[in-house]
Amino acid sequence: MIPIETKIISPLHELHVINIESIDRDTTKHLDSLLVSICEGDSGSELKLVKRRLRQFLEDKDPKTKMGAAAELFAHLYLKISGYKQEFLFFNLEEGSIKKGFDGFFSKDLETYILESKSGSISSKDISHKEKLKLAYSDLEKYVSGKSEKGKNNPWKNAYNHASHIDVGTEKSIRKRIKNLQDMFDQGTFSKIGEFNIITCSTIFLDGAWSTNKSSEILSDHKFISNFDGKTIKAICLTKTSLSNFIDYLEK
Repeated sequence: MIPIETKIISPLHELHVINIESIDRDTTKHLDSLLVSICEGDSGSELKLVKRRLRQFLEDKDPKTKMGAAAELFAHLYLKISGYKQEFLFFNLEEGSIKKGFDGFFSKDLETYILESKSGSISSKDISHKEKLKLAYSDLEKYVSGKSEKGKNNPWKNAYNHASHIDVGTEKSIRKRIKNLQDMFDQGTFSKIGEFNIITCSTIFLDGAWSTNKSSEILSDHKFISNFDGKTIKAICLTKTSLSNFIDYLEK
């Protein structure tokens, strides 16, 4: 199992802290069993082909985009291991492009969850899990309220298009729920973040030199998460040795 420490901050707020010093045998086993479904759903593709497609997707991207993609993928991996159903494809429906809207949409026990992931390198000035979580929460809040600075794209439209893909296998009731939110958004009727189960994710890449400092920081300074509004709030913090060890996994 991936090493993790969980703290219950309140009846609604949880903190999950994950350290990945290396892609060991257990992590490799999880990636091998779930990478195809994360990227393509129930496509039936062979693992080696999906690894190749992912390498090709990443190879012409800038370092920031590569880190963001790897961070999202490991967040999805953890949630799937934890029993959440992924209601979207990691690969976008428009080949080679980046998803518009939420970084993830999941379901579990009849509940749905929206996810936003933020990441960065340890070499970035003043980087911390705390600031990345705050940024992820702010983006989710702006998305659902129609105030996103990233444009006026309807985030529910992209979520609905992914959930409607046959290889995703989303239940009709969930698709209907997303479609209603899409239509309301188009009509100018926006939502409040408190109406949703939210998952905020922070990933810090250590550029090859392992340290648990960033995990220790968030474990000792996490009270701010209780200020995040939502039906339930899960904050996931992942500290990873480097981006290169994930690229190495894809190349095996």
